Amino acid sequence: MDEHRQNIRERDLRRNGKSEALTIFAQATDTSIADCISERPAATTMLMEQVCASSNMAGALKRVQTNKGSYGVDGMHVEEVAEYLREQWPRIQHELFSGTYKPSAVRRVEIPKASGGIRKLGIPTVVDRVIQQAVLQVLQPLYDKTFSENSYGFRPGRSAHQAVLKAQEYIRAGYAYVVDIDLQSFFDKVNHDRLMSRLARRVEDKRLLKLVRAYLNAGIMENGLVKPATEGTPQGGNLSPLLSNIVLDELDKELLARGHRFVRYADDCNIYVKSKRAGERVMTGISRFITKRLKLKVNLAKSAVDILSNRKFLGYSFTKEAVPRIKIAPLALERFKRRVRELTNRNKRVSFAVLVKGLMVYVRGWMGYYRLCQTLSVLTALDSWIRRRIRCWLWKQWETLANRTAELVKRGVSKKDAHMTACKGRRLWATTRDKYVQLALPNAYLKSLGIKPLASFITV
Repeated sequence: MDEHRQNIRERDLRRNGKSEALTIFAQATDTSIADCISERPAATTMLMEQVCASSNMAGALKRVQTNKGSYGVDGMHVEEVAEYLREQWPRIQHELFSGTYKPSAVRRVEIPKASGGIRKLGIPTVVDRVIQQAVLQVLQPLYDKTFSENSYGFRPGRSAHQAVLKAQEYIRAGYAYVVDIDLQSFFDKVNHDRLMSRLARRVEDKRLLKLVRAYLNAGIMENGLVKPATEGTPQGGNLSPLLSNIVLDELDKELLARGHRFVRYADDCNIYVKSKRAGERVMTGISRFITKRLKLKVNLAKSAVDILSNRKFLGYSFTKEAVPRIKIAPLALERFKRRVRELTNRNKRVSFAVLVKGLMVYVRGWMGYYRLCQTLSVLTALDSWIRRRIRCWLWKQWETLANRTAELVKRGVSKKDAHMTACKGRRLWATTRDKYVQLALPNAYLKSLGIKPLASFITV
């Protein structure tokens, strides 16, 4: 009977795509899959046992494999990690239990920020990402239930959309001014001692605390040299989002104690007040708290007290109306247009079908995030602009006088009008406004080819 029950549990795991990962850790620790599933030590003095439980490690491996990601300083790719862990897990597990595990340095990667400047990422090795993910899966439930309801970033079941809607709720309640606080290089400036002190209040397992400290101090490899890390929690590590919330939860608690209405998403914090004068008082007081208590820096150049319509929050902004509506921030619209220009570059030698597919994949993803937009006139204007880009691209591909005339005629334009239109020496962009070009390539026709209106992607 017991064997039959175990077979059923193993079959269910296979259906969920977890069997292979579980088997790796079950075989490596000489335990059955059924035993692995039941490993659930509860005391915070034995959290490392929870981290190393085969079911937890299997889930971490599965998540890292799903997320893919780049290689670390050892050059190992995600596709190689399962076989490596199958061979090395007994050694790694022994080191984790004994507190002797030493993480590798992170690989420095610089990527351009959408708003300008450079974002520095630290990419851990794949093995370290699996271990960090396993630690995250144990610590997240322990901490998340104590976090503020006003915190939305990097938390299960919470999203940027919820944060924006909460901000709109405050605005509509009469809090028309925002204290927009920007933390300077937050992830690079986290104080290690303060962070470890806060962790130690709830985590009693010294081995786990030592492991987290080891990850914080692992160092950064840049240009072939490893630089020591004395502060900060590198963006790119699986643990960093949770650690950032643990650090900034102290700010949340302070804001709640002072009775403020606020929304925080990671290090992006907005406090809502009813007047500019009140906002300036709040800015002074909270900036002092952040500097003195949290040992972090406020970027005064980017922080401000202003009306909501002049600021952006998570890529959104708000209209100046009596009942403010959610709109897409101007900078986000500029980035959208820049990307669409790249995708519809008139010098691209690709088929029209390939161009449309690539464009719609991007548009669908973009609108998936900006689906909260309540200013449909903006989307309508973008639709018109995109259609002009498409007409311009097609006109360029038709290229010759004879070909352009033939294409217009084929689409219902008289031969005389088609010839006159093709002969005009106007620039490509101006030509898209020509009535005969629009007659040949009407909105309905472009829609039939797959150019869907932006509003059609709004599902809420």
